[in-house]
Amino acid sequence: MANDSDWRKMSKDKSPRSSTSDNLLQLNLKEHYEILRELGRGTYGKALLGKCRETGTKVCLKILPKCSTKLRDFQREFNFSYFLSPHQNIVDTYNVAFETRTSYVFAQEYAPHGDLFDAIPPQMGMTESHAKHVIKQIASALDFMHSKKLVHRDIKPENVLVFDTEFTKVKLMDFGMTRKDGNMIRKTSGSIPYTPPEICEAVRNENIIVGTSGDVWAFGVLLFCMLTGNFPWENADIGDVYFNEFVLWQRRKTTKQPSQWRRFTPRLMRFFRKVLDIKPERRCQVKEICKYINDEWTCPNKVVPDSDEEEELSSDNDRIEHLTALLEDHGIDTKIDKRIRERRISEWLLAL
Repeated sequence: MANDSDWRKMSKDKSPRSSTSDNLLQLNLKEHYEILRELGRGTYGKALLGKCRETGTKVCLKILPKCSTKLRDFQREFNFSYFLSPHQNIVDTYNVAFETRTSYVFAQEYAPHGDLFDAIPPQMGMTESHAKHVIKQIASALDFMHSKKLVHRDIKPENVLVFDTEFTKVKLMDFGMTRKDGNMIRKTSGSIPYTPPEICEAVRNENIIVGTSGDVWAFGVLLFCMLTGNFPWENADIGDVYFNEFVLWQRRKTTKQPSQWRRFTPRLMRFFRKVLDIKPERRCQVKEICKYINDEWTCPNKVVPDSDEEEELSSDNDRIEHLTALLEDHGIDTKIDKRIRERRISEWLLAL
């Protein structure tokens, strides 16, 4: 953990030192950096791999176009990034910021293995050991941010940088949406699978309060994505069938584990129940994951049924639960041995 003296650390990249976010110099990008290739782009702008002509250092240059970025927004993102970068699991931001004729630019460390999204096998997910490496480090980064009363607000695999193939070094990045805990903002964008339900329910331009519980929710969804290679739902909205199924289980309206979650052990489901609580104030802190790191998270021999089998099993389970309730209503004790009870009820159902 960094101490207070680290906050004003000197830049590893020596160019151009006199230009910072508070004193932007207008420079020609290609005079100071050899542009090697594009690393990625999004709604914010783009990221380029550059090589400093003065020092030979490879850096990631974040390019934010002036046509869609206000100066104060650029300064806020740079200052948050620079302030947080002493943490070992947050991307290192160098004290280099400048502007070109069309863009604002700042420099960060380069991650040779890209981001986490490309490292998650679709429909399969990562190995449990790799997922544990990643989630523990991101929990440390988020816990650090939350201790500074800052909320990331955009936790997703695309914002986790990977530095080695065994995932022993990953770092959180992109603080363009970061705000102080308790700030009031307007909802301006739509929902994605990582968006918590309290934000999904808000309408466009409605005022919402920034809180660390939103990061906690996205953290839980991130863990699900890493282990499965899928999203748990499209939106955390009651109209989404998969989310609705999860909510029924979360609120203990049913004991049946949601279909999307059957590969997980009861122990990990206990953590998911805490981190994905529908009520923001009841969610645990991200560091709670450390209590579960040494547990088994997935059931290796668990076969997830296809949709037809799933429907049949669901129907049988519903009938078993209904018959059990009828027996109990007639004074018949069904709680002596759960396995024997279920076998007997199944035999009765087959005999019908």
